[in-house]
Amino acid sequence: MTSTPHRALAVAAVAVAVAMAAPAAPRASAQPAACAANGFCEDFESQTGTTPAGRWTTAVANCSGTGTATVDTTMAHGGTKSVRITGKAGYCNHAFAGTSLSGLPSGGDLYARFWVRHTTALPAQHVTFGALRDANDNGKDLRMGGQNKALQWNRESDDATLPAQSPAGVALSTPLPVNTWTCLEFRLDRTAGRLDTWVNGGLVTGLVVDGAPTQDVDQQWLNRGGWRPAPADLRLGWESYGEGDDTLWYDDVAVGTTRIGC
Repeated sequence: MTSTPHRALAVAAVAVAVAMAAPAAPRASAQPAACAANGFCEDFESQTGTTPAGRWTTAVANCSGTGTATVDTTMAHGGTKSVRITGKAGYCNHAFAGTSLSGLPSGGDLYARFWVRHTTALPAQHVTFGALRDANDNGKDLRMGGQNKALQWNRESDDATLPAQSPAGVALSTPLPVNTWTCLEFRLDRTAGRLDTWVNGGLVTGLVVDGAPTQDVDQQWLNRGGWRPAPADLRLGWESYGEGDDTLWYDDVAVGTTRIGC
């Protein structure tokens, strides 16, 4: 299946816009008052130790190394605390702070919003800074991260990427700004298998799965039909599959069934 004419025009227009303009400046945020009704909010202000606790765990799969996840008081988006990830190159040096999503309603839309600040530009090689274990994909991860110096999604089970890692596909994504707080949001339609991604409130065309295969965007992703994610957890941290040390901070996390915003 090929992309529809109106979508092809939209993709071309956004490619020009992405090439000419940086992401919009972050807006001040407040924790949504109603987010706990069908989800949760976390500003880490109630953390009392240096290891993320409560709903958060720091266990990593398969192996562990020099990466760390700690509660930090030197940098915060709001309040006085955040989670700091000291990320090191090499898979076994991965580090995450993770939480179960078992208490959320199943099916339909799942929204997540978090603020991230990192110190080193995304490398050319593949890295992950957000992961969701997909119970409908044999427990493999749906991974949010970067490759070719721009944001991407990656499906661990078949290594599909969003966007495609072609020059045209990468141009439809955007780098992750360094040394500033950036608001990242995504929506997973767990019933229809669709995905939207926003950076500082702006939809990123290269990070959208809309069900109509588009070359350089989601054509590869949709080659495997019937993708219906069922995320069991959300993990924020750092995982590198080659090069790429980074130090990151995460704050003001919110998850729910309606869009939360920045």
